[in-house]
Amino acid sequence: MKKIIIFLWGLSVSTAALAQDTVLQNGWKNQKYSMFIHWGAIYSTLGGVWEGKPVTRGYSEQIQSHAGIYSDVYGDVAKQFNPQHWNADSIVLLAKAAGMKSVVMTSKHHDGFCMFHSAYTDYNVVDATPFKRDVLKELSDACQRHGLKFGMYFSLIDWHFPQAYPISSSNSDPITPEHHEFNKKQVTELMTNYGPVSEIWFDMGSLTSTQSEDLAEIVHHLQPGCMVSGRLGNDAGDFCVMGDNQYPDYKIASAWQTPASVYDETWGYRSWQQHGPVADKAHEKLEGLIKVVSRGGNYLLNIGPRGDGSVVDFEKEVLLANGEWLKHNGEAIYGAQANPFDTTFAWGEVTTKPGKLYLHLLQTPAGGIITLPGLTSQVMQVSLLEGSKKLQCKVSVRNGATFIQLPAGFQVPDKTVRVLALSCKDRVDIVPVHLLKNPTVLSRANATPLYSFSGIDYDSYYRSQVGDRWTFTAGKPAHLSVVYSAAEQDRAVRFTLNGVPREITLNKGVPKKLNNHPEQLQWSPMYYSGPYWSGIDGVHGDLRHVDVSKPLSAKAGKSWTLRADWKNDELQTMPGDRNLGWYILQEVTAPAAGNYLVGFTSGDGIAVYLNGEEQVVYNNPERGGKQTEVLLLPLKAGKNQLVVKFYSRFAKQSVWAIHRNVPQIMYVQPLPQQVAGSEDIQALEVRQARPVSVHRNLRMPNLSIEMEQK
Repeated sequence: MKKIIIFLWGLSVSTAALAQDTVLQNGWKNQKYSMFIHWGAIYSTLGGVWEGKPVTRGYSEQIQSHAGIYSDVYGDVAKQFNPQHWNADSIVLLAKAAGMKSVVMTSKHHDGFCMFHSAYTDYNVVDATPFKRDVLKELSDACQRHGLKFGMYFSLIDWHFPQAYPISSSNSDPITPEHHEFNKKQVTELMTNYGPVSEIWFDMGSLTSTQSEDLAEIVHHLQPGCMVSGRLGNDAGDFCVMGDNQYPDYKIASAWQTPASVYDETWGYRSWQQHGPVADKAHEKLEGLIKVVSRGGNYLLNIGPRGDGSVVDFEKEVLLANGEWLKHNGEAIYGAQANPFDTTFAWGEVTTKPGKLYLHLLQTPAGGIITLPGLTSQVMQVSLLEGSKKLQCKVSVRNGATFIQLPAGFQVPDKTVRVLALSCKDRVDIVPVHLLKNPTVLSRANATPLYSFSGIDYDSYYRSQVGDRWTFTAGKPAHLSVVYSAAEQDRAVRFTLNGVPREITLNKGVPKKLNNHPEQLQWSPMYYSGPYWSGIDGVHGDLRHVDVSKPLSAKAGKSWTLRADWKNDELQTMPGDRNLGWYILQEVTAPAAGNYLVGFTSGDGIAVYLNGEEQVVYNNPERGGKQTEVLLLPLKAGKNQLVVKFYSRFAKQSVWAIHRNVPQIMYVQPLPQQVAGSEDIQALEVRQARPVSVHRNLRMPNLSIEMEQK
């Protein structure tokens, strides 16, 4: 069998993606590791203390809200700000010594105090403090002097702006028209007066689509090389942002970043913060960096300087410890691509470069043996990256995998990461574990999903599925046809076969009745569990074998209630509330296994599970209102458990329904591409053509590809 050269999942080749692709290639994705700085004239001076007592609730940079401080009293603290130890060059040199490639500074946090000189408010570091210096400009200049990229954080909410919407505890609130105009003016200042900007890190608020587009347009117009963070909302960002200190356990098919703090408890300076051993914390953050890079992302690690401008010694030592590790092992991080295997490993993480694999050993492999499934390249050399020490390893290939027997006595000490560099002959060749051999149908059941991170605002982000990918062999040439339901009619889809894209509109399909008997299905009465509030009740329990006599969530302790009054095909109305979810369970008994089209009506979001397996998860990009889905469900013979989670983020009232009376018709449309018959591994990828955003859900769950041999 011939091999396939492993490559990373790329961005969709939509116009918007192509416009930003150059920016990505010019360095943002290869920065990998950057410094985040939460430093504010007021909250850093307070250091998490108000009226002589530690404020233990929430992050310390939000002390004004958590301690209930009057705005004028809070603002007066700025008169004390005179940071005699502030030195922009020393901050940038610390980042450089730590192995970081850029610095991202808080230009304005939620309290509205600007750490730059703004013409639109005197609530800024130059006009309202004795320091009288634009620290953001000083940091930008220092980055240019020392060869680091410069970025900035900008809070979309502002507790000081008079026309700001009243702020809730979530900080994810609408932005008034007056406030939006104010934000536009300040973002224009930031994009004009501070030299080249690598990224702008928007945060919080719940903007309209137009507001998000306005700010993105200002940035792209004034700073074509500046990346916009996904927390701008409405999928308007160039890169998606994980939750705070969140490390995804899946690959992401677009540019992305994890923001992390040295302490999970706070981002801004906290004078009473407890510190453990430096080695423990450094190892924790190093593992975070490696996890992110191995999944194809960038790592943004925060420090919180004191009000006097000095960096906390503990934070400095953590950064320098990992900077020392990067001096010896940075080859496996900088410019490296994500784990090319479609599996993870108990012993650690993997990154790659042309002709090389880097095995990041977080622990000693069991039995001293490393198994690399599908790797068929000849491994020419194994060396310990630190010190470039060659290791005498026994390397063998059998059953389509490479086995590396480490030298006797080889250990990975506690709180240590060792990197093995594997040099392969010519290139890295890997046969995918999930390779399909001579398939006749490519569907979501045998696809590798392509994920991103989509959302309207901070409270609505979720893992979105932006496409599907299949790798397969075809012994004989085959014609391709796409099969879809009426729900996918007239959608434009990009089919990329072996790297060659073709755009197809789904409008020429021939109807084909499903081989099923919907009249023989038996639908049980419905059961209800809820309501559940996100962040309070936690996630749902195990959905594989739901027992309606027991609570769904052990944490929330909410039972199932029989609702015999609820009927299929009828709209039900539920009271809406912010971040409110509820579950509907219904058993469907089928005389024989088969595929059935079932309809769903929902409001702000929906997740469908069949026999415990996730079928779809969607939000509603249009905010509230009603949306409909048709889903091809693979029912097994006998009883099937259908569990649907409905979600309300914006609506005062939300409607939902489960529809049985759906025409059981699919459509078959020939594709212009043909599969060559060979032993080469081939790849087919499906994405939406010209998507609104590379992060937006594909929403074509019923689409499949039929392969008919010639």
